[in-house]
Amino acid sequence: MSETALPPTDGMLNDFITRFQLQLPRSLRPVYQPRRAAVLVPIICRPSPTLLLTRRAADLRKHAGQVAFPGGAADKEDASIIATALREAQEEVAIPPENVQVLGVLPPQDSVSGFQVTPVVGLIDAGTHFHPNEDEVADLFEMPLDEAFALTRYYPLDIERHQQRHRVYLSWYQQQFVWGLTAAIIHQLALQISNRP
Repeated sequence: MSETALPPTDGMLNDFITRFQLQLPRSLRPVYQPRRAAVLVPIICRPSPTLLLTRRAADLRKHAGQVAFPGGAADKEDASIIATALREAQEEVAIPPENVQVLGVLPPQDSVSGFQVTPVVGLIDAGTHFHPNEDEVADLFEMPLDEAFALTRYYPLDIERHQQRHRVYLSWYQQQFVWGLTAAIIHQLALQISNRP
């Protein structure tokens, strides 16, 4: 966890931090995948805070062209699942680990690619320069936090996979289509900080 001093935050970001730290995460279905992975959910501390997202390179073997958070599989050298998220964010978009103030983690979720994925929520200084790794990331974009956490933005769709029903969330931001695990993580975080029972 970084001790980097972050700039003063606005009311919305302060409210988010308070709610995130005080609200218990919503309970999820049990995870079954044995392989562990992590993603960083990077919240940039701008005057109007944003959520940093990537669009994966089109020629990747898995999830090509999809909107995602920076992240990947845990290595045995990683000290923790948080270290996995920080290492992957540095490799994919050049976020120095010392520029991340980790707020905490969300419950892990199973991915269709066979991983148990833990989202790590972190605050990023607005002065951080992002440089996408061209082998993995085609594009970076930022979504305003107030739009990202609007629950009405996420359209639920029930699908059947391996003879089990699963709920998938779909969303759009400008020309970007956000769905699958990425949308599920944002929706989960939005639920956690909402006033909904």
